[in-house]
Amino acid sequence: MRTHTTGRTDRVIGAVVGSAVGDALGAPFEFGLAGVYAARFPDGAGEMCGGGGWNPGEATDDTQMAVLVGESLLERGGLDPEDMFDRFRRWAAGEPKDIGLQTEQVLGSGDPWDLAAALHFQVNGRAAGNGSLMRAATSAVYFARDGRTGTMAAARRIAALTHGDRAAWEGTAVLHELIRVALDGGKPVGAVPDALSEVHEDHRGRWATVPAPGWHPDEATEFNGAVWPCLGSALWAVRTTTAFEDALGAAIDLGGDTDTVPAVTGALAGAVYGASAIPLRWTEPLYVPLPGYGARVLRTQDLAALATALAQ
Repeated sequence: MRTHTTGRTDRVIGAVVGSAVGDALGAPFEFGLAGVYAARFPDGAGEMCGGGGWNPGEATDDTQMAVLVGESLLERGGLDPEDMFDRFRRWAAGEPKDIGLQTEQVLGSGDPWDLAAALHFQVNGRAAGNGSLMRAATSAVYFARDGRTGTMAAARRIAALTHGDRAAWEGTAVLHELIRVALDGGKPVGAVPDALSEVHEDHRGRWATVPAPGWHPDEATEFNGAVWPCLGSALWAVRTTTAFEDALGAAIDLGGDTDTVPAVTGALAGAVYGASAIPLRWTEPLYVPLPGYGARVLRTQDLAALATALAQ
């Protein structure tokens, strides 16, 4: 997406559009092996190719939920958890092409909005998936105004709507803070120590591992559909490259959860490099259907407008 905006506005749009681009670009390679993206595009110029049930440029549940988060924040004038949960539930009832198993179980449980995730975690004992990371670009832009403590607190509340494990809350809080710093022109890697200082003490040690400067995704102890390696891999992709395109390519080539890891990578890289660094060949075909909401489809310009409104 080439724009004439510069500075913070460009980075704000970059975070939201970048996340959607990463989602749509990586979706056709989901659950594939490492290196499939480079094998498909050996010249490094990847395209929105479609595949795996996805049309070229079609965003998945990652971006759909991010839009619902952003629109709830705007229409309710701030965080209204019950409203946000109701939007999620309406979307899930619209039978999206893809929805995380954990998220689907929480939203389909029929339990009250403020108990559903906790009850799911109580029964299953596992709720540290990356589903709260994937939708965080819009809320990170909105709450950046509230500083480190404020944005991290908001991230936890939003994550807790579908994820009962505090590990997911803390990971989403760290992502919020890294994006906040990047939107102000800082480097996400440099923000890690301060972000970790705000992590709940019971989770601080566990979370100190994956954002470490020398960490590599090969060292992950879980599939990258889990919250820890997902965020660690996204930060690694941004840290070890020097351009938006290269960061997304590195993230997709890890294989596995290739829509969500690139979505998180795209949010971070977009906040660093700005929307002007995202190629037109990726933004022009990009579209976001919204199951449960009639025939609504958002395009890149709609995402840019949403991002700008959230930042105001």
